[in-house]
Amino acid sequence: MLDIKRKTPLIALVGAMALMASAPAFAQDAAAPAPAAAESAAATPAATPAPAPAEEPVDAGVEATEKMKSHSLTPVGMFLSAQAVVKVVMIGLILASVFSWVLLITKLFEFGALNKQSDKFLEAFRGARSIADILRIGSSEEFEGNPLADMAAAASQEVELSRQAGLAVSGEHRDSTIGRATYAINAVQASLAKRLSGGMVFLASVGSAGPFIGLFGTVYGIMTSFIGIANTNTTNLAVVAPGIAEALLATGIGLFAAIPAVIFYNFFQTRISGYGTRSEGFVAELLNAISRQLDKGA
Repeated sequence: MLDIKRKTPLIALVGAMALMASAPAFAQDAAAPAPAAAESAAATPAATPAPAPAEEPVDAGVEATEKMKSHSLTPVGMFLSAQAVVKVVMIGLILASVFSWVLLITKLFEFGALNKQSDKFLEAFRGARSIADILRIGSSEEFEGNPLADMAAAASQEVELSRQAGLAVSGEHRDSTIGRATYAINAVQASLAKRLSGGMVFLASVGSAGPFIGLFGTVYGIMTSFIGIANTNTTNLAVVAPGIAEALLATGIGLFAAIPAVIFYNFFQTRISGYGTRSEGFVAELLNAISRQLDKGA
């Protein structure tokens, strides 16, 4: 009995040591599947091919952008790349502007020469001593084409024609003679107004219609640009801006043609009115001179 009690602690000690010795083996067996699982996990991604990177969407306006870059955004470049209708509008407005400037230069020389020649004629006219002298001065080659000289020649010639026809030109017939001379002057004044107003209708038309013609080109160009936007399905500013800039160039040219035309029109209207006032004053002076000579019997 005593031996059994002594052996029991020994048996327990031996069993504990055996368990301690066998624990690492169990732990190694339990950890053994881990590398296999790692190999399986590593094999899984390799078996499935990686998806190819998605291609970047191609911008629909790239081609249009490159096309626009072929033309520089200068007035000449925008004109060359503009639509045919817009080009026609631009060319018409440019020609109108050129004609306006040519008309300005022409009429400046015309009014300058007209006033200078009129001054010389008035100096000679005021030295006349008879109706025959007035006719001679007004008909001289030196003052040919001068409106004031034409008026003097027409009035004095009417008096001379009345005399040659045997009509009384003085006394109680004085008023009728003055009346016929006035009608002759009026005929010259009508031609004078037509002469001085030459080109004014053109300036008025360019000044009033130029901006609207340019606006028509702009509307057409912008409409075409929006159609291009719809076809390319892009709102890229590099695609939209050149077409709109080309369209707006038409309005710019329209204003460039219209503004000088309006200024020239107002300027020449003032000059025409001033010369008209001068001619009216000369008519009064001419009729007084003829009346005075008729009363003198000259």
